[in-house]
Amino acid sequence: MSATQTAIVAGGCFWCTEAVFNDVVGVTSVESGYIGGDVENPTYKQVCSGDTGHAEAVRVEFDPATISYAEILDVFMGTHDPTQLNRQGNDVGTQYRSAIFPLDDTQREEAEAAIERADADHASDVVTTIEGPATWYPAEGYHQEYWEGEGQRNPYCQATIPPKLMKLRKSFQNKVKS
Repeated sequence: MSATQTAIVAGGCFWCTEAVFNDVVGVTSVESGYIGGDVENPTYKQVCSGDTGHAEAVRVEFDPATISYAEILDVFMGTHDPTQLNRQGNDVGTQYRSAIFPLDDTQREEAEAAIERADADHASDVVTTIEGPATWYPAEGYHQEYWEGEGQRNPYCQATIPPKLMKLRKSFQNKVKS
């Protein structure tokens, strides 16, 4: 197995984004967290207030021999609505923005290309931003692997995550873990 690479994306509620990427082949781990703000070590409550500037995001570790960064971004763009500014569904605020946080110039170029591809697939303009560099802060422990645990009993998650997983299975059949 080759060395893993990292992608950081924000597409609304991190529980939803984490659930999607946990089902993608080549993904070795997914961590929910906060990025893009100006408060050190923010808490969930602080980020939810919308006052810190952070986005709820996921840090995806993946095997580039199995799935490329470009494919990770295509899955990201295809499983949330990149045309909604500062919201995903009922989650409203800059903390729910659609954003890509590239870790180097190559990832930045790939992010620009992914946004162009997504723009061609949508009737409305894609509003996903490319941000950073920025400091990553892992979310509190109870947010990690949320769908696999508490999320199964959470009505919000039951309403929002299964449609995203169905979209993943429909649009990216060859990228879904069996």
